[in-house]
Amino acid sequence: MSGKRNSSFVKTTSAITVSILCIMIISGCKTKKPVIEPEIASSEEALYRQGEKYIKKDPERARLYFRQVIDSFPKGFYAQQAQLAIADSYFQKGDEANMILASSEYREFIKYYGFSPSAPYAQYQVAMTYYKKILSPGRDQAKTQLAVEEFKRVLTNYPTSEEAKQAQEKILGCEERLAAHAFQIGRHYHKVGAYRAAISRLREILTAYPSFSKMDRVYFFLGASYFKGRLAPQSASYFTKLVSDYPQSKFAKKAQKFLEEIDKMRKEAEKKAPPKKKID
Repeated sequence: MSGKRNSSFVKTTSAITVSILCIMIISGCKTKKPVIEPEIASSEEALYRQGEKYIKKDPERARLYFRQVIDSFPKGFYAQQAQLAIADSYFQKGDEANMILASSEYREFIKYYGFSPSAPYAQYQVAMTYYKKILSPGRDQAKTQLAVEEFKRVLTNYPTSEEAKQAQEKILGCEERLAAHAFQIGRHYHKVGAYRAAISRLREILTAYPSFSKMDRVYFFLGASYFKGRLAPQSASYFTKLVSDYPQSKFAKKAQKFLEEIDKMRKEAEKKAPPKKKID
């Protein structure tokens, strides 16, 4: 079974690799390599300006000029700008394939120019290649998780940068989406009677995403899952938290009814319990 999985993984990975290579080959073949005049070829600025000249009307040709800058003058002033220009040109296309290429180019920039003032921007843009492709909360959130990881690298590696502030805002938005995704799954488990699974998913939100905007619903379905899962005593704390912290929530009244039911069950249990023997 393991062999089949490994074989499937290798085939999938190979297919993705081939697809990316095809994209790069096709992209490279679209435009014939321009003949560069000696006076332009000998000047990094002139090469860079040629790239700027073509970037909008012929991005492939522009990239050839930018790559010439990087290859001929790797330590020059314009090499960094050329690398970013190539990455940005892929990013602006916006489709999945070009986002992969953009991410690769931004990472290349960070690898060689990690101490550049533009490094925070490059790392932020790596995160944005995932952020731009995230799906709605009801669908797979792998891209959202990857975006969070890359945004956190901005905070860790470039904490004082302007991009760090933007990354923090994006992280909050991504975590809201991840929490909404976990909530939808938890609520589904609750509806189908898989209460332990619901509890597991909903408790995850409390620890991982404490700033979730719909926490009142989390408390309610947590309490209800414990209650219907025949764990009524454990449900009381969640209903109490809901009523005290979110009194205006539409779930507060429902939670209050559950609390009344729990109290009634407690009193009935006390009546049925055998009297305690007095110790002389």
